[in-house]
Amino acid sequence: MLNNSINAALADIGTALKRYSLVGMLGWQDVRQRYRRSAVGPFWLTISMGVMIGTIGLVFGQIFNSPMKDFLPFLAAGMILWSFIATCLTEGCTSLIAAESIIKQLPIPLFVHILRTLWRNTLILGHNIVIFPLVLLAVQKPLSVEALLSIPGFALLALNLAWASLILSIFCARYRDLPQIIASFLQVAFYLTPIMWLPTLISGRSGTYLLDFNPIYHLIQIVRAPLLGQDVSAVSWWVAGSMALLGWSIAIIIYGSYKRRIAYWI
Repeated sequence: MLNNSINAALADIGTALKRYSLVGMLGWQDVRQRYRRSAVGPFWLTISMGVMIGTIGLVFGQIFNSPMKDFLPFLAAGMILWSFIATCLTEGCTSLIAAESIIKQLPIPLFVHILRTLWRNTLILGHNIVIFPLVLLAVQKPLSVEALLSIPGFALLALNLAWASLILSIFCARYRDLPQIIASFLQVAFYLTPIMWLPTLISGRSGTYLLDFNPIYHLIQIVRAPLLGQDVSAVSWWVAGSMALLGWSIAIIIYGSYKRRIAYWI
């Protein structure tokens, strides 16, 4: 029975991956629909993000007495990546619920809607990442060759967000209060993760808990550190890779077990 469920889940995921053109079209359509008739379009998010980074950078840079040349690029990369992660997870919670009409009318693999959410937010990330080189230019800091390592780091980050979004979308379809709980959890996680504060400010046992035992920190670090010209610790690669393997194993089992019930839940 379990093998049949796993095979059904893998078949659905495999079919969804083959429908990448559909995923791309739906993602583009979502972005265009959201900013239709807007002169600036999704760059409004970029402008808003840039203003936020500049404001927080000036204030917290003074509070923490951190050099702007180091703190502002760190903050910019962290805020951009956090926005991507948090939005993927919060929208992932409702990705199946939002696609209710499509799910009930068309025989499209359910995983298409998870990929649609990830692709949509990747497009928005592509707009926001423009801020980072501008910040580097402002503080006169060059972009090093190590930045290329952010590409496999981002791929690993996306793999983790995919399984997390899949699991959340299933349980949120069943339990409608769960999205609010996830949103509250992410607010707390934002302050516990070194995004507005440098990891060097925390030491001792508290630093171990907030850094080594914080999976979100490792997911951000495998992308942010290369962008800043820093080496990614082996621990961060190991944690992110282990999360992907374990997370996908659990997600496939859950998806296979509840896939047939989702249409009734929504």
